Amino acid sequence: MSINNRVALITGANKGIGLEIARQLGQNGLTVLVGARDAGRGEEATQTLQSEGVDARFVAIDVNDQSSIEAAAKTIESDFGRLDVLVNNAGVALESTGASEASLEVVRRTFDTNFFGVVAVTQALLPLIRKSESGRIVNVSSGLGSLTQLSDPSNQYYAVNPFGYNASKSALNAFTVSLAKELRDTNIKVNSADPGYTATDLNGNSGPQTIPEGAQSSVTLALLPDDGPTGGFFEAKGPVAW
Repeated sequence: MSINNRVALITGANKGIGLEIARQLGQNGLTVLVGARDAGRGEEATQTLQSEGVDARFVAIDVNDQSSIEAAAKTIESDFGRLDVLVNNAGVALESTGASEASLEVVRRTFDTNFFGVVAVTQALLPLIRKSESGRIVNVSSGLGSLTQLSDPSNQYYAVNPFGYNASKSALNAFTVSLAKELRDTNIKVNSADPGYTATDLNGNSGPQTIPEGAQSSVTLALLPDDGPTGGFFEAKGPVAW
């Protein structure tokens, strides 16, 4: 299938890394569906991309609302009949405390978006992705979801210990492994992307990487060739240890 005929949905695409992923995929010739729960912000982001020459359409989707997810799936089916790329980018970081003091309410809210929302969106859209000649599912994770890195005292982010966020990304990685295993005999590839420490609203714009740099790993995985990997965890420079 020609790149120019492919359709990609990016959740949380009205700003930050999500918007940049949509921009870069659009620049590669894909039709990009700008997924956002806020219609005003989603439409504004879509108009920005359109002004840059990107074939962009707004799709309302709240990853915490099953009816919204189902409505988005119906819209995509009606308009395109399939989905070639799903980038599960929407995410939150709500606390900075360790496991002993973490609020269960905040941890649950974090999992609702970062994990359960991804599972719900993927399950709803998988029938459309199965209709693609080369389906790609990219789960935007974090190096803070790597148990290997977070258990290594020599790692530069060892001390970064927001329990709910880190655990939700580890769970997301487990979903990637399980789904990739289930789909291993299909033409669908499922991978986790580590954007790296990128300056976004999520971290108070404190990361050393630019947003275009942070989008790179997800874009690469979204555009994988048919002989590319599946069931892996990757940053821009290569594989990340689970």
